[in-house]
Amino acid sequence: MITAILLAAGQSKRVPIKNKLLIKYKKKFLINHILSQLIKSKIQKIIIVLGHEHLEVKKLTLKSKKIQFVVNKKFKSGMASSIKEGLKKIGKKNKGFLIVQSDMPFIKSTHLNKIYKSILDNNNLVHLLKFKNKIGNPIGFNISVLNKFKKIKGDVGAKFMVKRLKKDSVFLNVKTDKIFKDFDKLSDF
Repeated sequence: MITAILLAAGQSKRVPIKNKLLIKYKKKFLINHILSQLIKSKIQKIIIVLGHEHLEVKKLTLKSKKIQFVVNKKFKSGMASSIKEGLKKIGKKNKGFLIVQSDMPFIKSTHLNKIYKSILDNNNLVHLLKFKNKIGNPIGFNISVLNKFKKIKGDVGAKFMVKRLKKDSVFLNVKTDKIFKDFDKLSDF
């Protein structure tokens, strides 16, 4: 089994009007772009880590049997706390996991499946999408890396772990770097 941890706990500080995950982009709430692709992918379980405005976000997300919600009460302390909260829900039967940002609407199920297949086929610790010299999210990890995440703190995400484990990484080529675009400000919409 491979699980995705969808990080959806942030405060959207650079989008002052409301939680960016609940702003519509192309007639869909931002969070539902990536969530629909996760549901469509081969990934068996999706753990959505909520925090800021968790009741509202949960209410407006797509529904699926694959989804399990968890609330990170310490979401104000940064991304690391959300990653750790999600990792607590990963079972022993997992071969690996993906850490996925919820503000990236251009990721497709084919990209997620590429990471999924790489985790199944390779014993490498890290599985990364790459366009030319650029790497980006989402990032896949072998289950053996799970304990290394227990030490991260603050606003540190999966890329921190990538730097530490770069020698044991698989790079999966993609056709464009557009998929790495995340929505951080109102003008992105």
